[in-house]
Amino acid sequence: MRLHHLALGARDVESLAGFYRRAFDLREQARHHHADGSLRSVWLDLEGALLMIESSHADVRAVQGIGRGLFLVAFSVGVAEREQVEARLVALGGALEERGRFTSYARDPEGNRVAISHYPAPPAAPVR
Repeated sequence: MRLHHLALGARDVESLAGFYRRAFDLREQARHHHADGSLRSVWLDLEGALLMIESSHADVRAVQGIGRGLFLVAFSVGVAEREQVEARLVALGGALEERGRFTSYARDPEGNRVAISHYPAPPAAPVR
């Protein structure tokens, strides 16, 4: 079993999808439209899973720290890439909030929490 997708609601699907595409160098997988032709969603490739940016007009659920339910989307980066990705996030309209030893926390342009991390991967579990 593996993760299939994460979905983020967005008031401006095109803009938010562009943010994630450029900030994290994600490839667009698909676009979907409503019957009236307006953009409903953009799906971005997470190398084995999808990040689905879906049209929503609901208010943003502002999460501080660790909240109930999904409270951030974290991307793995190399140690040398971290500062470059932080700079791209800010240049694209995101806001850097906190920088720890291994992980930086930010907000995308619509207020969703995003993390950039080079935290060491846990050792693989032994095969039984």
